[in-house]
Amino acid sequence: MKTNVIAVLAVCLFVGTLSAQEINWVSLEEAVKLQKKSPKKIILDAYTKWCGPCKMLDRNTFSNKDVINYINKHYYAVKFNAEGNEEVRFKGNTFTNPGYDPAKANRRNSPHQLSRYFSIRSYPTLVFLDEQANLLTPVIGYKTPQQLELYLKLFKDNKHVEMDTQEKFNAYYQGFTPEFSN
Repeated sequence: MKTNVIAVLAVCLFVGTLSAQEINWVSLEEAVKLQKKSPKKIILDAYTKWCGPCKMLDRNTFSNKDVINYINKHYYAVKFNAEGNEEVRFKGNTFTNPGYDPAKANRRNSPHQLSRYFSIRSYPTLVFLDEQANLLTPVIGYKTPQQLELYLKLFKDNKHVEMDTQEKFNAYYQGFTPEFSN
């Protein structure tokens, strides 16, 4: 009986650990430092506190075990409040939000200078950077796990280098078979 209780507790602890798994979010500065030691691309989630699709991305996509595992293995993940008040050092520049209004912290606020640097105009926007933190492209809007998988694999495998026309991307898109679960 005592052995059965211990076994059940061990299984519950293991399952609880699996369900608590999440993306290893770091700051942009940390991601760039990590790239110098172990090169990986960066995925930057530009969100706002008031954005419904941003919350759906967190709830439905960034909580998906396949997305979590893939991002943690192949990318440095950065969560960035695109209308926030943090100071960000990137590429020799310091980016702030001089128009930030603390009274609007949970509502529409002024865009952060880094948002402008990456040409972010809507939320959520996923910004992909290469192994030297150079901009690859922003991907606009909410993505399901399977929709995000297409972009994660496209950039990880450097398939984007071959895509110099819309037709080539369309062919990649049409031939892509998602493997991530819902």
